[in-house]
Order: sequence, then structure tokens, then C-alpha cells
Amino acid sequence: MDEIRKTGRVTIPTDLDVVPETLEILKKWGADAIRDCDGTDFPQQLKNADAKIYSTYYTTRKDNAWAKANPDEVQQCYIMTGFYTAPGDTVTIPLMKGISPELMQVNTNDDITRWWEVMDRTTGQPVPPEQWSYADGSVTVQAVPFHEYTVSFLAYLIWDPVHMYNATTNGWTNFEHQITFDVRQPKTHKYSMERLRKFIAEHPYVNVIRYTTFFHQFTLIFDELKREKFVDWYGYSASVSPYILNQFEQEVGYKFRPEYIIDQGYYNNQYRVPSKEFRDFQAFQRREVAKLAKEMVDITHACGCEAMMFLGDHWIGTEPFMPEFKTIGLDAVVGSVGNGSTLRLISDIEGVKYTEGRFLPYFFPDTFHEGGDPVREAKENWVTARRAILRKPIDRIGYGGYLKLALQFPEFVDYVESVCNEFRELYENIKGTTPYCVKRVAVLNCWGKMRAWGCHMVHHALYYKQNYSYAGVIEMLSGAPFDVKFISFEDIKNDPHLLDSLDVIINVGDADTAHTGGIWWEDPEISSAIRKFVWNGGGFIGVGEPSGHPYQGHILQLASVLGVEEENGFTLNYDKYNWEEHPDHFILQDADQPVDFGEGKKNIYALEGTEVLVQRNKEVQMAAHDFGKGRAVYISGVPYSFANSRTLYRAILWSAHSEEELHTWFSSNYNVEVHAYVKNGKYCVVNNTYEPQDTTVYTTDGSSFDLHLDANEIKWYEI
Repeated sequence: MDEIRKTGRVTIPTDLDVVPETLEILKKWGADAIRDCDGTDFPQQLKNADAKIYSTYYTTRKDNAWAKANPDEVQQCYIMTGFYTAPGDTVTIPLMKGISPELMQVNTNDDITRWWEVMDRTTGQPVPPEQWSYADGSVTVQAVPFHEYTVSFLAYLIWDPVHMYNATTNGWTNFEHQITFDVRQPKTHKYSMERLRKFIAEHPYVNVIRYTTFFHQFTLIFDELKREKFVDWYGYSASVSPYILNQFEQEVGYKFRPEYIIDQGYYNNQYRVPSKEFRDFQAFQRREVAKLAKEMVDITHACGCEAMMFLGDHWIGTEPFMPEFKTIGLDAVVGSVGNGSTLRLISDIEGVKYTEGRFLPYFFPDTFHEGGDPVREAKENWVTARRAILRKPIDRIGYGGYLKLALQFPEFVDYVESVCNEFRELYENIKGTTPYCVKRVAVLNCWGKMRAWGCHMVHHALYYKQNYSYAGVIEMLSGAPFDVKFISFEDIKNDPHLLDSLDVIINVGDADTAHTGGIWWEDPEISSAIRKFVWNGGGFIGVGEPSGHPYQGHILQLASVLGVEEENGFTLNYDKYNWEEHPDHFILQDADQPVDFGEGKKNIYALEGTEVLVQRNKEVQMAAHDFGKGRAVYISGVPYSFANSRTLYRAILWSAHSEEELHTWFSSNYNVEVHAYVKNGKYCVVNNTYEPQDTTVYTTDGSSFDLHLDANEIKWYEI
């Protein structure tokens, strides 16, 4: 490996008590940038180190003097109480029950009759303000006996949720809670621009201002025991204040209601089909956040520094795939890499000069403790992310947390050195080219590109029993040889020719969620456009309850396309006869063990003329169906695994009538993958496991050769 690949493209964390060790790691890992982290300070002894210096900059906290002097401009959040049944003609509802009083404080300074909402959840209607009153932390409602009621109210965020998370995770003691202030509001806006200029002037050694992030924290709520109560990485409920909402009303021309955010207590999480009003609010926030963020970025540039945004924390309103994002003028985006999907969430961002991924594990005591195994976590993280890097590389990698913790694990330090070297090798080989893509695939949901690569994410890349069978599809696509797009139902409605540019559409998730579409399937333009696409030769893959929405005699609105339907009790009277399995189907020919459908789905049955590939106890798990000139595949769930990745790959090829393209840049062993960079004249064969593997590698024109790979090995070849 030449010198270029031994150094650069790596960022490491530091702290006051690890100065000599930082210089050693800088050399060992070939790093060219140093950063501080939450709870640390940058050592002055390192300011002349031969490395770029990132300074974490908090736009909304770490200035309690200002927050305390301006309590009216502390950030706010919409919260809904629990559900309370009225046992008589009144009911009293405590507002803060179940919410940490260290985190939030009820806002009674603004007009509560204007900005709060008491809802009769039995009727779904708001209770007029004259029929409820507030006193001593509770709302008393003039009620209809045995109706259920909730209160939606504004609360001040008196402890920054991420600071609270870091403090509880690390067991910090003897520190001051950082209060969040609202940069959108006039006094704090003016002060924040002066504060930024002052910070840059006082830190002349800093090259990169790493904004963490801009103005509004994703929804993160803790209970009285400081446990996470509610989290939504995409949540907008902490991006509100009467000042902001008044501006919103002026722009859209209608009155704001708390219910537009609260959404029956679901807080418009990304599984909910979004209302028009909520989409209006998101668009308004994106425009306003971009405008204000640009102001900060312009100051950063004028003061001679680069501006980098962390993709997380206070990132609401900066969705990187939406048009407003490019107007901010950022130099870079950095984000945490939990898996391949989150890698692509960063690497696919356009409109910045470079992207950086912060790899796991974070150097925190929850991993770096006696008996901990950070090497295992690092290996899993790297192998998962590497698949996605080989499709679309980030420009840099890095680590965060407390370096002194990592130094206690020499094996980990050595392993990360190998990761840094391998990353540089990958980057040199594949930069600036688009890898070979066998098909054009679109994931269809209510969000489209706004949630590209982030579908089925509740809290970044964390596992959830109810969604891993769906998130697996996105994870597989992140490292697969497809040109992947994310489209919405609105996109189809607005552009009748959109589907002409695709080979296969994928619809994944539970019925009536934003991921499958819900009420959108009642729109005849949408359903007929997709049926026409498949009828004329397109492919469709449905996972879980695709097109699931009870309407006009169907549970799955594309039942006639998919060749399967869901039994919900309304069609028990109809006998079902199609249970014969076809295990020799093209899609299953690499399945050397029973297919893992994860949580799967119950009560799916096949219509006549459908090929059942797998059924268990007379419940269809996988089926294939011809529809006109096109083809559709149904799968009940696809958790991420190498075996499932191969099954999905074959399903996409089969649905696109492209079985003959299987043996192009292909490995016979599904634990091994081939990535071709035709423009660069290179291809690689990569072992995705930590065990040796043997395979037959197929290139083009029927050529092939046998290959042995060591654990995790990657081999490069000239085309």
C-alpha cells in the first residue's frame, strides 16, 4: 500500500488528560483530524498538531447564563398527557405525570387557551377553553361522564435532552444541567450570531466548526426515573414555540392546532401517514431552519473556518435529501454509522464537499468497561458498513467519545488501525465512480426521498422487534448492486412518467402505516398507475402487508397484482385451496436452509394462479405471481442476513424478468459479494464474514473462477 493510503481521511477524539496518547493514535491510525466531544475540552497543547482541528459547537446550549437571563426564549416542546377517564362530570388531569421534572417545565407564560388543547378522545373533538381550567400543575375539565380526555400543552426544555442522555449514560455527577435556548427567537437570534463570531475569534486554531447540530432536537422525552419514555429520531414536537407558530400561521393562512403535532399522542412519528397540515409545518420548518443555518454558515466562512453539520441531535428541519438543505452551504456532514442504511444516509447526501461517518463503538463506558468487548462491536459495525461503502463511499471516517477508555483495550486500538487502512484502500479504488447496478429499484412509501435510507428507523439504527423484518430490506439494499431511489405516492401523482424510469417497486411494512401507504391506496390514480406499471412489464415486491388498507373488499389493495390476500375474518366463508409449494423456484435456488422471515405475517393466503414458494401452517410466507407482462413477489418479512440478501436479490431479478443477468459480477457463495467499478477498470470480491469462505466468482460474458478468501478478506482485480 502506498503512502497516500497510510494517512488521512480519519478523525479521532481527544481530551485534556490524553495529550501524548492522542499524538500516538494520530500516527498509528494515520488520522489527519482531531475533535473534542460532549463533556470534554480541547487541549491547547494539541493546537499546533499536524492535523485539522474540529470544534464541536452547540448552537442551543452550553450558555446557561444567557438561558437563565432570557427564560422566555428557552426552547419548548409539545407534550400530551396520558388518557384520563371522567368518572363524573369533571376530570382532573396532572400534566407532568410520567415526565421528568428535570427535563421539562410547564409553560404558563404564554396564553394557554390559545396554545394548549384539551381533547375529548372519545369524540375526537377539542373541548372549548371555557370548559377547562388550569391550577397547580393540573387541568380540570367539565366532562361527559366516562369519556376519555387528554391535554396537549407546551413545556420548556429546561435540560437539553442529549445532555441528559449523555449524563445518565455516563453517570456524570456534580455538573450543571445545560438549558436549551431558541435561536429562532429575536433576542437569542441576535445574541447567537455574536456568540458564534466571538467563539471563532477566541479559537483561532480551529479549522472546522462542527455544529451539533442547529436548532431543534429530535423528540426525546424521559420519565421521572430518567428512563427514555418516548423517542423519535425524526420527531418535530420539540421545534415549536408561539413565536414560531405565529409565523407558520402567517405563511400558510390557517390557524395552528396542537393536534397537528400531537396527532392523537403519536406525535406524527414516521410510521403515521402524515396529514397535509403536518407536511405544511415540516416544509415551513425546513425553509426557516435552512435560512438561519445559512446565516451561521456564512459567518463561519467569513471567519475562515469550514462548517460541518452533525446528522443527529438538533437536526430537525435539516433533512439532507430535501431541496432546502443545499441552500445552507455546508462544507460537510458527519453522522453516526450504525449500519449500512445509516452509512448511505450520510454518503448519499449531495451539496456538500465531503461526508464523514462516525463509527461505533462510541468510546463510552457502556461498551468500554471491564468485561466489555469493543472489538466485537467494532467488527460488526465495520463489516455491516463496508457493504454500503462499496456502493457509495463516505469521504472520511472517525470515532467519538473518551479516548482514554479506548486506550485500555490494546486489541481494539490495533483493530481500528486495520479498519483505517482498509477504508483508505477502498476509497482510493472506488472514489469518483458509480458501481455496476443491475436494476433500477424504488422504495415506495409516504415519505419518499425525505426519509431515504431512514425508513423503519425509530431511534437511529436501533433494533425493534416489530420492525427488524422490514428494516432488513433497506439494510440489504444499502450494499446491493441496484440503483436505489425512494419515492412517495405524491411523486407518482405529480409525475405520471416517474414509473417509466424504474424496473422494480418495493413496498414494505405493516398495513396503514406511512411505509405502506394507508389511505393513499384509495386514490384511483395511484393504484391504477402501479397496476399499469406491473401489467406492462414492471416488477413489484411487497413485504409484510404491502398496500395494506381495508377498502372495497380488499385488505391488500394490490392483491390482484401480488397474488395474495390477507384474511381478517371477513373472508372466512371463502375456501382457500392454493397451498402447493414450489421450492425449486429461481428465487429459492441459493437457499441452503429454511428462509428466515423474521416476525413474518399470519393469515396470508394465495389466490388461484399464484406460485406459493413457502407456506407454514397454511400461511403464505413467500409467493410469486405473473400480472400481465409483469411479475410480483410477496414476502412476509426479510430480516437482514447474507442468506436473505441473496433471496431478495434473486426476487428482484425474477420480478424484472432478468434471471439471465444473475451471473454478472456475482458470487456463488452468498457470504461473499462482488462489486464492479467498470469506469475505474476494477472490481473487488469481499468476504462479509469472519470465517474463511470459498466461492465461484462470475464476471461477465460467462467467465468465472474459483476463489478462497480469508476471514473478512477483500481482494481487488483489474477488469
